[in-house]
Amino acid sequence: MSSPKQVRELVKFTIQKFKKIDILINNAGTNVDNLSLRMKDEEWKKVIDINLTSTFLLSKNAIKKMLKNKYGRIVNITSIVGHTGHLGQSNYSASKAGMVAMSKSLAIEYAKKNITVNCVSPGFIVSDMTSNLPEKVKDQLTSRIPMARLGNGDDVSNCVAFLSSETTSYVTGETIHVNGGMYMA
Repeated sequence: MSSPKQVRELVKFTIQKFKKIDILINNAGTNVDNLSLRMKDEEWKKVIDINLTSTFLLSKNAIKKMLKNKYGRIVNITSIVGHTGHLGQSNYSASKAGMVAMSKSLAIEYAKKNITVNCVSPGFIVSDMTSNLPEKVKDQLTSRIPMARLGNGDDVSNCVAFLSSETTSYVTGETIHVNGGMYMA
């Protein structure tokens, strides 16, 4: 959903149904892996549009509504590879790193308005994106994770719930890494 018109329609629908927006979780993610020299322009654009542009557009439109409420929580789901890079994922890595930097800027812009903007940066999580990996690759990844396992959806969602709560009203512009110790900032 990287079309400004689609985003405005979604926000309008949400306001009609729920009357306000308190929390926005930007969890869009796609990957089209290829070595940078072989990456087609369309592969770059698709990943940037879905992962980064949609996050910006949804945040921008939700913030307009949050300002009226004088309250908001935005949590952006990034990725470990936005901090480390990864073979064949220059587009994906750039999109996820861009989310972190954008989140810091939004956090600075709206902190005084009681709107927090944070990131959750998962490592390798059991999901559709990792289900196609050969067992040998999963074993190699697991061997690099101090907790010796891939994460699961609850590992990520518990962190998102924490950052979405009133408990974290003094936390903004931060990234929490949920990766079993594979990457420590």
